[in-house]
This record gives sequence, C-alpha cells and structure tokens, in this order.
Amino acid sequence: MTATVKTPKKLIEVALPLDAINEAAAREKSIRHGHPSTLHLWWARRPLAAARAVIFAQMVNDPSWKWELEHPGDIPPNNLKASWAKSRNRLFAIIKELVTWENTTNQEVLEKARAEIRKSWRETCDLNKDHPQAAELFDPEKLPAFHDPFAGGGALPLESQRLGLEAYASDLNPVAVLINKAMIEIPPKFAGRRPVNPESRTSHDSWSKQWSGAQGLAEDVRFYGQWMREQAQKRIGHLYPPVEITADIVKTRPDLKPFLGQKLSVIAWLWARTVKSPNPAFRHVDVPLAASFVLSSKDNKDAYVQPVIAGDSYTFTIKVGKAPKEASEGTKIARGNFRCLLSQAPISPDYIRTEARDGRMGARLMAVVAEGKNSRVYLSPTPEQERIATKAHPEWKPDVEFFQQALGFRVGNYGMTKWSDLFTARQLVALSTFAELVAQAREKIASDAVASGMTADDTSLDTGGTNSCAYAEAVSVYLAIALSRLTDICNALCRWEVTKTQVRNLFGRQAISMLWDFAENNVFGEAAGDYIVSLGNMVKALEKLPSRGRGQAEQLDAQSQSISTGKIVSTDPPYYDNIGYADLSDFFYVWLRYALKPVYPHLFATVATPKAEELVATPARHGGNGAAEAFFLRGMTKAMHRLCKQAHPSSPVTIYYAFKQSETESTEGTSSTGWETFLDAVVRSGFALTGTWPMRTELGNRMRGQGSNALASSIVLVCRPRSVTAESISRRAFQRELNQVLPQALDEMTRGAGEDRSPVAPVDLSQAIIGPGMAVFSKYAAVLEADGTPMTVQTALRLINRFLAEDDFDHDTQFCLHWFEQYGWKEGRFGEADILARAKGTSVDGVRQSGVLFASGGIVRLLKWSEYTAGLNPADDDRLPVWEALHRLIQVFRTDGESGAGKMLAAVAVKAEPTRQLAYRLYTLCERAGWAEDARAYNEIVTSWSAIESAAAAAPKAQQAELFG
Repeated sequence: MTATVKTPKKLIEVALPLDAINEAAAREKSIRHGHPSTLHLWWARRPLAAARAVIFAQMVNDPSWKWELEHPGDIPPNNLKASWAKSRNRLFAIIKELVTWENTTNQEVLEKARAEIRKSWRETCDLNKDHPQAAELFDPEKLPAFHDPFAGGGALPLESQRLGLEAYASDLNPVAVLINKAMIEIPPKFAGRRPVNPESRTSHDSWSKQWSGAQGLAEDVRFYGQWMREQAQKRIGHLYPPVEITADIVKTRPDLKPFLGQKLSVIAWLWARTVKSPNPAFRHVDVPLAASFVLSSKDNKDAYVQPVIAGDSYTFTIKVGKAPKEASEGTKIARGNFRCLLSQAPISPDYIRTEARDGRMGARLMAVVAEGKNSRVYLSPTPEQERIATKAHPEWKPDVEFFQQALGFRVGNYGMTKWSDLFTARQLVALSTFAELVAQAREKIASDAVASGMTADDTSLDTGGTNSCAYAEAVSVYLAIALSRLTDICNALCRWEVTKTQVRNLFGRQAISMLWDFAENNVFGEAAGDYIVSLGNMVKALEKLPSRGRGQAEQLDAQSQSISTGKIVSTDPPYYDNIGYADLSDFFYVWLRYALKPVYPHLFATVATPKAEELVATPARHGGNGAAEAFFLRGMTKAMHRLCKQAHPSSPVTIYYAFKQSETESTEGTSSTGWETFLDAVVRSGFALTGTWPMRTELGNRMRGQGSNALASSIVLVCRPRSVTAESISRRAFQRELNQVLPQALDEMTRGAGEDRSPVAPVDLSQAIIGPGMAVFSKYAAVLEADGTPMTVQTALRLINRFLAEDDFDHDTQFCLHWFEQYGWKEGRFGEADILARAKGTSVDGVRQSGVLFASGGIVRLLKWSEYTAGLNPADDDRLPVWEALHRLIQVFRTDGESGAGKMLAAVAVKAEPTRQLAYRLYTLCERAGWAEDARAYNEIVTSWSAIESAAAAAPKAQQAELFG
C-alpha cells in the first residue's frame, strides 16, 4: 500500500518550536481546575500541549515538501531555504497559540490549526489522486481518523478530536478504556443536550440557556452526584459524627475557648499502626509505629501529638506550639526501624513484618482534625471516636488478591494481600455505599430523562444507545468515576501533610508503599476527600471536553488490534519496567467493576485487569530480568509492526518514550536496557526513524520528583515504514553516509530554523541528533559488521555520538561535556540530565558514582575540581572518566605545579591524549562563552602540556600511585 504513495515531508520531520512547546507543557502540569487529567488518575499522562503540537506537526506539510519530492537528495538554494524558514515561522506561530492553556477551548485558534491540517490534507490528496486506492485513502473532503493503540490516560485521542479528527482509542487495560470513553466517546453522543434533572427542568434559566458541548451532561452529573451524597449521608452519616467542644475540653485546652459549645465537622482522623511490643514485659500492649507526631508545622499554627505513658498503657494528647525534636521523630529510629513507646526496646523491620503477617498489626487513633473558623482544630482522641470507627461493618468489600511482587508494591510484606486490606472498615462502608447508589441513581436518571421528553428506549450505552437508558448509564459512568477518584484519597495509605494540614492522596507516586501513620478523611467533610469535592473537580473537566465529531474507545491488545488501519497514529506505549499499569489500576478497577459491570459487562467481565499480555518488563511475572526483556522486545516489536503496516501512509507515526536511564554492562560498554530495547523493537518492526524530539512532558513538581531524581522528559520518535526494497550496507558505508548527513543536520539544529526558532539546547542536542543518525541506520535492511553480522542499535548510537567529535571520550565524559556546555557549574533538573545521559549511553547515577557529579532531590550539577574528594588512588578507581582525569589534573597543577601534575598524568597515561583534547575543547568553549576564570584554568593546562608530559616521563614508577595523595 505504501510503495506507490507520494508522501509530503511533514513539519515534525524537519523542525519544531521546542521551547514554546516545552514551556507550555511545563506550565500545564500545574493546572488542575478544568484539566482533563482531573477526570481520573492515570500514570505518566502526556500534557495536552505536547500532544496537540505533535499531532498538528505530524499532519501539516513542511514548506519544503515539493522540493524534496522533485529533487530528492539535492541541496536547495539559499533563497528557497529562506522562504521555507519564513513559512515555518508562520506554522510555529500557530503552534505557539495552539499550545497555550488558555486557548484549549478557543475555537478561533483551534479552527486556524484545523484549517492548516485540511489544507495539507488536500495537497496530499491532490498529489495522490491517481493512486489506485485514492477513493479509499485520499478523500479530500474527509480527513483520516486518528488512533492511539496504547491510549492510557487519553491525552492523544482527546487532542486529535480537538483538532478535528475522528478519535479512536484502544488499550488492554479496562480502566484506561473507561477513561477514554468518558473523554472522547460519551460527550459527543450527548453534546448540546439540556440536562434532565428536575431542578433544571423547572428552572427558567435552564430553558433559555444554550447548553453547548457536554455542559448539559456535566450539569446532570453534578445534580445526581449531590443526590448520591445526600442519600449516603442519611445512611451512614452516623459514622462521621461532629465533635462538640465541651467545658471539660476547654479546661485542658484554653486555646479552644472560642469554640466552646460548638459542634465542629471532622476533617480527618489520624491513626498510627500498632504491633505487640517486643519486650516480654509489655507483650500484651499494642505499641504505635509513628514516623512523626507532628500535626501542623504552619507558622503560628504548630501542633503535635504527645504520648502520655501510665505504667503499661498510654494515651495521646494534643499540644499546641512548636514541636520538640522527639515529636518530629515519632517512634521511628531509622528507615523501617522503630522503638517501643513503653520500654524503648528496638522494633526491627523483620519483627514488624512477622507481626503483620500473623494478623497482629492494628491501628490506634492519635488525633482528630476538625474544621474551625478559618483554621484547623486538633483534638485528642476519645474511646468513643475509636469505637464508632471500628464498629463499621461493610456488607461488600473488594476481597480480590493483588500481585505481591508487582512493580512499586511494598505493602505485601505487611500482611496486606487483598485490595480490601488497604482500607479501614469505615472507608469500606462509605465506598461500597456510594457504589450501590450509582445503580440507584441510574434508575432515577432514566425516569427523569423520560419525564424531560427524552425517548424511552432500553438500548444500552454499550450497544450504541442514545436515549433514556443510554443517557442514564452515561451519567452513571461519571458518578462511578467520581467514586473511583475518591478511593485515591479514601484509603489507609494516605498521609497527613503537616505543611498544608490536609489529607494527601495515595498515588502521589507510581507505587503503593507502606505508611505507618495515616489519615482517614471524612467523606462528608466538605474538604479534600468529600465525594462532592471529588465530583466537582471532575465536572469542571467534563465541561471543557471537545465533545465534537466521533470518538470510540475499545479494549484491545496492541499486539493484535487492527483499528490503526488507514488512520493517523500517535501513541505513548509502556516504558519498559518503569510503571506497572495493570497492577496499579486494579486498585480502581475493583470499585469501578462493582459500580459499572451492568453498564459495560464485557469491559468488566474479569475479576481483575489483564496482566499476561501487558507490555511491561516485570521480572517477577516473566521469570527474571532477561526473560522480562525478551518478552518486552518480542511484544513491542509485534505491536510496532502492526502500526508500521496499518497506519495511514500520508503521515509518519509518532511515538512517545520516557525512561529513567539505568545501566547494563556489555562488551561494548554501558547502555540503557529500556531505551535501546525499545529502539530495537521500533527498528525491527519495519520502521525507519525520521526524527527524535526531546520534550519536557513529565511533571517536575509531583511527589515522585520531590526529593528524588525523577524523569522530566520524553523522546518523541517520528517513524515511517522502511522501504520494501531497502538494501543492506557495510559499516564503512554507514559511517560515510553519517558523515554526509549529520553535518547539515547539526548545523540546522545549532542555528535554528529561522528568526523565530531558537536552536536546540546543547543538553538536548545529543538526543536530537539521534533522529537524523537513526534515520540513516533504520532506512537500511541491515548495517553489516566486518564479520557479516548485523550492527546493533547500541553500536549505531555510539557511532552517531562519535560524530560530535567525541571519538576518544568515554560515555561519562561525553555527558559531562554537553552538560557543561549548557549549564557550566550551575544546577539543572534531573530529567534533563537523564535524557542526555541516555543519549550518551550512561546514567546520571553512574556519573555521580564516578565522583564528578552531584545529583539529589531532582537537582544535578557538575562538581568543580576544588570539590573533588582528596586522597584517591587511581588504582582503586574503577570508573575514572577523562573528565575527572582532566579536572584532577587541574586540581594537582594548582597545588603542586608541573611536577605534581606530571606524576598524576603518568598514573593515567592511557588517558593522556583524550585529556589534552578535552582541555583544548573546554578552553575554546569557555572562551566563547566568556567564562574567563574557567578558560584560564584550561589554558594553563594547555600551555603547560609539554612540561607536564616531560614531568610525567620522569616520574618514577613507584610514585605513580601517589597521584591524589
């Protein structure tokens, strides 16, 4: 099908305004109200800005396309280049408007982008009007549809719909499918309809209002969600009683006098897990495992828990004021180690695990947090409050076992084996009550829909219905999703944040970790954790969805799906072993299934989400690291092969990939298993790469990024099917072609593509240059080594990197050189360092271990030579990059002159020449950048090199080990 198709080069294959896209993507990650991500949690979701820009750029023709088709391989004249640059700037201006958050629903801006897409499509259709399948593939009046086979959180299908395309989404995971149905499938079906609830039917404003898009649907979700909350409060409100401030309480807490006689609504109950004391004298006592007793660290609002010990028992009381050191430490000694509150005996992690697995782990109420006037009120617990919480008895709970060795799971070691174990009894009662009310609301909505004039029709939503039954089911989908969102903040693994004095949700990171002291929210507390608050945030997002055209979401395996046939494809597949989507999503699935199985019986047919086919390299599921890697490569190759064969030939396929770099050792040096395995799968599938673009698509301020080195960037791969007539070439021919192609590509990247386009940043350059380099490698059937074996992707990447004049530099030095070019000695973000390290075949952690890099808390910076550890013997240094050798040379030269530097150089003689080359390069770089002090240091080494070499030659062998002494 693709052999005879004439394919104009697309904008994304030539140039992008990366700075504008990255800035918009970074800003968007801090926007919550009205953002589609607040509909329901999904892990590693792409920013809408990046998704919108990529889809637009992969569908719009680059201004050079006619010349490229008519003069393949020729160098265009300068006047044409200037004209193209001007035209690209116009397209960049559209993208800059398009990616701005405020323009997400701006129809004028969106229509400008849609018009450009239609214009390019008509050009492509005209070019292929004589194609034998023109009527099927190239109808100028109908844009091709869009498909994402790894739809996940749905950002890509959603943005394709916003840009005027029919949107198709598929995923193996039923939770992801439901999210996509809620975003792209349901809203267009009921777009423009008035709400059916009685309040709206009797409101004059409702009848005069124009209900555009999903506004009417959203209004009904709000109304029936409020009805559910009222019904739930009638049934289980007694489990969430207010607290009365009595005279007895005020007697011991004078600060509570303003609240005397008032009944305050509880925001949260704060609990500490307990185990039996390991001290035989107190074996009958359940002692607390509290990581901290601090309740609030806000200025002038400090409060903490103070244990009061009386013989072999204890109680908790609340103190107002600055917490002493012992309160901030709780009963914790170190990670996983605690002390007995009564005897001070150490409590080891092994002891805790044994107690938990034997069913002897409990919980003790430490404090009650109530809502005062403009402030939190902290109260000591009472036996009655504990009794109310523990007497709750759920009639149904999700007694489904989870995989104990799932990626990121830590709770299985502590006796938690079923999803129901992650909730308190009161939480189970509340959540199951809301789930049951979803079904009752569905019946009520259907009745009200008929009363409002909608056709009475039993055709279900799942079978294509659009009348009363289907509408009731549609509204109930969002009511159930709101319940599912609530479970994230209504479980026994939520922490109390002392700086913001609020309950924080479980999934601040892509893991389920053990928490010793946890916060139980009030589902009627009118704060975070209240069902109506959860639903309200979701309604704001629902109102802003495109709700246009057609959308369809299905549960399908990417390795066998055929929806991609004849469609534009952009996708965001799983990232090797970074996230265990299926295992994590079961947390939500068990609740959604209970509420929505009657609506989507096939989607929720299984007890848990599918795991066996999921393309994630989980060692515990596949029999070790090697087997997991083979599984991932095999499955991803198959999935990519389908895209290669099925995608519409007019546009390239774009694939997002984000992976935190880790190292494996091989005969060719260190490499990244995940990144190279994924690239290998893409090339094996039949794709040829025509571009790679680094984008800042990960949330930098999320919990995973706080205090840790979290990924901040993705690579967008631009791919087209490799020619069926592709030949094999030799390694020498491959290198020769690289030397022809890469200089021009590098020149364009470093100069930019016009007045309005900034050049690719140095830290991104090594990743961006992979695009044209891999384009050469992947367009051939094989690149053959001297012995006739096919060249590996790892080797190809190394040869591409060598083009940047780093032939004699090790991977760590290549990283340091390009990081220095961007930041000097200043700090940068870990995500940017990670993506550069990946391109260089090393890892941030590896460079840090070599001793030349500081990396902590999401911050990375190169160490100056004055910060290097002294007294290091090179014989003991199994990782001495050229970068370190040069800067230790400077360190020694400044203290011991040419003689000392000579001794050092003698000890690392094999690195002498690359060290000299690096000094030259850094001197030139610093001189051009105006870094006078650094330039002087490198200049001193360069100008003294002959003398240092002479001193090295004269250095006695026995003294060579004294290098850094």
